[in-house]
Amino acid sequence: MPVGTPDEIETAIDALSKQPDSSLIIPPDPFNIDHIERIARLSLRNRLPAVSVYRPFAVEGGLMTYGPDTPDIFRRSAAYVDLILKGANPAELPVQQPTKFQFVVNLKTAQSFGLAMPPTLLATADEVIE
Repeated sequence: MPVGTPDEIETAIDALSKQPDSSLIIPPDPFNIDHIERIARLSLRNRLPAVSVYRPFAVEGGLMTYGPDTPDIFRRSAAYVDLILKGANPAELPVQQPTKFQFVVNLKTAQSFGLAMPPTLLATADEVIE
């Protein structure tokens, strides 16, 4: 459900939560990261299961996140900065993809929704918020 302004976030999440068996996936987008805490709080308030690629989403009450490990990306970019400072042509450096991902489950949120999280799912999580 596309939203264009911060004010539309609450209206959209409220409307979605009224539809039976609904859930929400928050894709990577600059608008979404700017408002990720608000989206998490609204999905929690509306008891709407939701997943995002951004770790702060689960920390703020979202159900779970799965996405690239951002600190790892920044650490790896230091090697590129080093190469460029030593004279490498940036246009000739290969594009890198994320190689490390984080899976975070907010067990407290799952329990408040009455969701039973399988032990195997929790065992594969990098972090479980209790």
